[in-house]
Amino acid sequence: MTVLRLARSELKRMTSGLLPKLTILALTMVPLLYGAVYLYANWDPYSNLDQIDAALVVEDTGATSADGTELHAGAKVAESLVEAHLFNWKSVATTAEADEGVSTGKYAFALKIPADFSTNLVSPGSFDSASQAMLNVTTNDANNYLLSTIVDKLTTAVHNTVAKDVGEETANKLLTGFGTIHSQMVKAGEGAGQLADGVATLRDGTVTLHQGTAELSSGAGELYAGQLQLLDGANQLSTGAGQLSSGLAELNSKTATLPGSSQALADGAAQVAAGNAQLNTKVQDAVAQLDAADQGLRTRLSESTKRLVESNVLTPEQATTILADFDAAAATGPVADAKDKIHADAAQIQQLSDGSAAVSAGATQLAAATPALRDAIVQASGGANQLSAGAATLAAGQQSATDGAGRLSAGAVKLDGGAGQLEAGAGTAAEGSRTLADEISKGAGQVPHPDDAQKASVSQVIADPVSVGNVSQARANSYGAGLAPFFLTLALWIGIFMLVQAMRPITQRALASNAPAWKIAVGGWLPFLAVSVVQATLLTLVVDLALGLDPAHPVLMWLFMLAAAMAFSAIIQGVVALLGSPGKLVVLILLVLQLVSSGGTFPWQTTPAPLHVVHEVLPMGYVVTGMRHLIYGADLSMIVPTVLGLLGYTLLGAAMSTLAVRKHKFWTLKTLKPEIAV
Repeated sequence: MTVLRLARSELKRMTSGLLPKLTILALTMVPLLYGAVYLYANWDPYSNLDQIDAALVVEDTGATSADGTELHAGAKVAESLVEAHLFNWKSVATTAEADEGVSTGKYAFALKIPADFSTNLVSPGSFDSASQAMLNVTTNDANNYLLSTIVDKLTTAVHNTVAKDVGEETANKLLTGFGTIHSQMVKAGEGAGQLADGVATLRDGTVTLHQGTAELSSGAGELYAGQLQLLDGANQLSTGAGQLSSGLAELNSKTATLPGSSQALADGAAQVAAGNAQLNTKVQDAVAQLDAADQGLRTRLSESTKRLVESNVLTPEQATTILADFDAAAATGPVADAKDKIHADAAQIQQLSDGSAAVSAGATQLAAATPALRDAIVQASGGANQLSAGAATLAAGQQSATDGAGRLSAGAVKLDGGAGQLEAGAGTAAEGSRTLADEISKGAGQVPHPDDAQKASVSQVIADPVSVGNVSQARANSYGAGLAPFFLTLALWIGIFMLVQAMRPITQRALASNAPAWKIAVGGWLPFLAVSVVQATLLTLVVDLALGLDPAHPVLMWLFMLAAAMAFSAIIQGVVALLGSPGKLVVLILLVLQLVSSGGTFPWQTTPAPLHVVHEVLPMGYVVTGMRHLIYGADLSMIVPTVLGLLGYTLLGAAMSTLAVRKHKFWTLKTLKPEIAV
């Protein structure tokens, strides 16, 4: 009995009459009833908030700001709320009436603007009576819990809008005041500038007088400075010439024996080189004779063994052995080591001979050049003595000239000092008046003087200094699209679970056959897979075409749903096949565990710690995550590992089904009359 035959037999049984066909059709529609209908009901609830009645109480009496402007902020807030049509706002006269309406459920909530709302908004203009403006909200979770959360967001938005508007108006007034201060400071700066100009005219006269005396003093000072430089140069020249003369005299004394010493060095090096050359010649001849003797001995031994072979004293093999032993003894052992040592020593002696010859040649060249060097040192020493005497005479004459220039410069400085004091008095007055004018002008420049466009821009920033840039890497198009991954997955599990109410995980006929256990198990699973594929396909078509889910990867989403259907059907069929009627309760428990741990609504990390293990072990959490990536267009790198995981769950279900076949092959009284049947 083949696998396909077993599956076809069960499907034929389920479609043999009208009622079974209707049953299969109804079971196929179960995921639609749970998934598609729920998504349809909750597809975009936020766009229907205007159907909710909300009480709006405006008791604000208005206020007058410090500049006389009338402010009716409460009426403005109420008008903007009504025009936004976010809720169906109902104007209510009193706070008590609004609270009563919220209590009875007539209104979902109430927003109340108190009488002092505008008064408190303008109160920061008086430092003694500044108070916050209040918006009062009354909610009742008995009307709807989630509505309270939505209202909190609404009131936060209203608060931010009012705070921004008031902040912009206050900042604009502040910037206008800065402009007024700027204008008055500019006028004060202009008056101070005129005073500074008059004082500057007085100072100019004293400057002219001082310039004349300053030029005289400067000329005398420059003359004196030049004489000092000349004196310093003459002294340095005299000192340097003396040092040069002393140094060359010492050099002349110490190099007197240099020619003889260098010649002696050259002679000694030549003798060493000649001796090393003779030694090298003898050593190389000895090494050559030693090599020739060694080779002659080998030749005589070869001839002797040849004659002994011809005389039949030795056999050819013995002669060959004797020569081989001789060669081995010559190649290794003390004789070979001695030969190697002699050749190495001969090479070192050759290097010594070549090096001593090179040293001898260099020493000879040094000895030849030394006399000329000695003559040059003697001439330089004599010239340095003459230079030192002339420099000393020049320094003495320059000292007399410098003393005269110093006396002239001192007199010019005293004359310039008197003129300088006169100029300083006038300069101090001019600087004081100019500093006053500059500081006033600088202060006016530091006070802001914005134009209307700048005031509007800066006021907006002061009132709302922080904005949030939101980058959504993957986004659900609607509230229903946000819930779709969870409810499509949940609907698929429930739809397959309902199949066990009408379809048999394993048929008794198959158990009675002699087919292998795995064939019977797969044959029992294939009908579940076939119906679940139809369920997944129909559910996908309805949410895509009828509800407008518009997934980023529609084909991949459908194939992923089929993979989920494969895994779910294998697990559910395997559990029920293995445990029988109690297995249905187990499948229901698995459904509840996955319902709370898969992270379909809140992130699964927010659930209690024991449910984290359930999320990691059971498949629904992975399917929900994969559906999100496929529907919203997120990264797809996790899809392949998830599909492989679903294949693993499928194999687990097949293993449980195979184990069930082996278990039920042997009938007992419980098989004929089970303790419980669901």
